[in-house]
Amino acid sequence: MIYELRTYHCLPGRLQALVERFATLTCRLFEKHGIEPIGFWTVEDVSTSDLVYMLRWSSVAESEEKWASFRVDPEWIEARAKQTEADRMIVSIATRMLTPTPFSALR
Repeated sequence: MIYELRTYHCLPGRLQALVERFATLTCRLFEKHGIEPIGFWTVEDVSTSDLVYMLRWSSVAESEEKWASFRVDPEWIEARAKQTEADRMIVSIATRMLTPTPFSALR
């Protein structure tokens, strides 16, 4: 197994809107496309507005295949098309692929 750690850096005041979108749309689409979340977190630091989450994959190839499928999902495309500049939530996204150590609880 490998894990993908994703951090979404939000615009000030937009974190709750992003969390709501994950709760009402994104997680459902993840399930539809076989994307397996391990957990979601917000950062306990008032100087940031970050949503952090982790996904589990069997390989990098699997992640590429499932992300490609997710990105062309008509429901995702429609939701993104409806988003105006005023609705914008994310400044940037940081992604890291992680390989567990032999002593990791997640392997």
